[in-house]
Amino acid sequence: MIDLPKLILASSSPRRVEILRTVGWPFEACPVDIDEARQPDEEAVGYVERLAQEKAWAAAGALGGGSTIVGADTVVVIDAEILGKPRDEDDARRMLGKLSGQWHQVLTGVALINGTPSEIRVAHETTEVKFATMSKDEIDWYVSSGEPLDKAGAYAIQGLGSRFIEGIRGDYFNIVGLPVQLLYQLVTRSGQ
Repeated sequence: MIDLPKLILASSSPRRVEILRTVGWPFEACPVDIDEARQPDEEAVGYVERLAQEKAWAAAGALGGGSTIVGADTVVVIDAEILGKPRDEDDARRMLGKLSGQWHQVLTGVALINGTPSEIRVAHETTEVKFATMSKDEIDWYVSSGEPLDKAGAYAIQGLGSRFIEGIRGDYFNIVGLPVQLLYQLVTRSGQ
């Protein structure tokens, strides 16, 4: 049996917490607050990896050294546009209209600090998702449920949004917000 190290999850995301609970990974949540604004001309991969790294560093700064800390950030990308969390209901409708009937990518950056902030590993996972074509009434209904308002790309594959997903290619947990296989690889390669 492989012992998994206890992680400090640099996140307040209930979805990431639930993933770690589901897969039986010991952890403690340490919510952090960072500036999530994109830098000029920042590509999606660089953006999610940078935010994951900044979240991990923020937790390390709050806790000191010696912990195994993971930070993560997820975005949706379609037609080279990065879709983070919608600003409001109108923005959620716009995002869902753009996703309707299309394939898109979900990217999650993961940063792992192994003991000291100078020992950091950063990587990302990409999963493709196909949305069904949604009517205006379906979009309005889904937005009125409130579920899309705090989710990257304005949907939750593990919730009400699942009824609009036609297919996925890649890691399901990545779409929810934490690619477990990638995290496992980062931990086991770091000597933990």
